Amino acid sequence: MPSIRAVVVDANAPAHLTIASVDAPALGPGDVLIRVHALSLNRGEVRGAQNSRPGSRPGWDVAGVVEQAASDGTGPKQGDRVVGMLRTGAWAELVSIPSTNVATLPDNVSFQDASTLPVAGLTALFALDRADGLLERNVLVTGASGGVGHFGVQMAAHAGAKVTGLVRQEKHAQAVRSAGADNVVADETGEAARAFGPYNHILESVGGPVLASSISMLAPSGHCVVYGVSAGGPITMDSAVFLRTRGHISGLAVFTEIARETAAVGLARLARMVGAGTLKPLIAVEANWKDIGNVAQQLLDRSYPGKAVLLVD
Repeated sequence: MPSIRAVVVDANAPAHLTIASVDAPALGPGDVLIRVHALSLNRGEVRGAQNSRPGSRPGWDVAGVVEQAASDGTGPKQGDRVVGMLRTGAWAELVSIPSTNVATLPDNVSFQDASTLPVAGLTALFALDRADGLLERNVLVTGASGGVGHFGVQMAAHAGAKVTGLVRQEKHAQAVRSAGADNVVADETGEAARAFGPYNHILESVGGPVLASSISMLAPSGHCVVYGVSAGGPITMDSAVFLRTRGHISGLAVFTEIARETAAVGLARLARMVGAGTLKPLIAVEANWKDIGNVAQQLLDRSYPGKAVLLVD
């Protein structure tokens, strides 16, 4: 059987990630075969790889060119420049992706920018879609220097919200201000954001004390969307405070959310925003995919804001 190169889990490699030969992908009738040009890293998949079975294949986000269109006639055509996502195994030189998870790119959107959009961009987009209007609303984005947070700040600001970004490290504050945040605070507990609240809409990704603080800062009938627990841990809060706000808390998992609206629809929305210049990915690291272990370790160490993009040769 033909083989290709792909990223696999290897306990002896940096960040447990390396490149190895694997079987070439098989295509179902609704699958598109993509020649990958760029991929991006997310903290969730990189953290998951640290405890995954050796030889397993992580990877969610890719951008490239359609080498073979879906045989059922759905999705983009051969030769189209596209962005796509998989639940696992996307980091390879050739990938088979359902056409419902693939969107065609505008000519002025690079593969590097496009590869940052799937998981981080869709998570931010879906979380903001749950808002009851954003114009002149107060929005808090925790973990604002991360991939999702940076997109969330930009989109909320563009929609007319007054945005406060919460970061853990002061060194990342300027990147969040540049994304359009009106206020940026650096704090491990989230309490520093209280000065700019209460908040009509909150994008929360940290968990633990930050989640407790966020819930207590909701405006009446406000909504807190929880899509991550990067710090984790239990929360302690006065339940009466939440009852008085009559707020709403919901969880969001992007791979569940795309069952409601296909990833192709959301990715097309994001790609159009990038093409129009209203959304600009923050690519802090760009390297060859052969350096994936070192770049992934930097992500685990929180060495940079925004996204890391790797180019497939």
